[in-house]
Amino acid sequence: MTRDQAVGPLSRSIRVDRMARAQGDFIVTATPEECAALASDFGIPAIRDLVGRFRVGGTLENLTVTGTVAAVVTQICTVSLDPFEASVSEAVDVLYTDGEIPTGHDADDIDVPDAIVNGRVDFGLLTAEFLAMGLDPYPRKPGATFEAADTDPEDAPLAGLRALRGGKD
Repeated sequence: MTRDQAVGPLSRSIRVDRMARAQGDFIVTATPEECAALASDFGIPAIRDLVGRFRVGGTLENLTVTGTVAAVVTQICTVSLDPFEASVSEAVDVLYTDGEIPTGHDADDIDVPDAIVNGRVDFGLLTAEFLAMGLDPYPRKPGATFEAADTDPEDAPLAGLRALRGGKD
């Protein structure tokens, strides 16, 4: 996969043969432009300080990627509709395979592994996916509480109909 064919605004595609030899750490740090594009994709006001830290192990056919994805995001409170910042940190534990189930595992025992595509794994895409999973779908600003409005029975939505019926319920 070339940079022009990248899926999404954050892509760091690395060849599997290089990863397997390195058996080391990979860090993805998103640029401000990539953070802005991801925020737009996710429908939130902002993302900053997005970093994915990954450790790779295994073989060319079965790679294990562990680590964390962390960022500071600005979301809109579902109670007050105010924007607020929150930290997101999501643990990563993913198995990549060339299409074969790893030996010693039954297909029913494990989650379906992610595929190694064209001999590459995209750590940028992995970072974006785990950030998305870490977002609160119903964000609430700390301290925000929902208080139902007290309504006067005379001002209730059906008060006009009650008046027409002569006050009968």
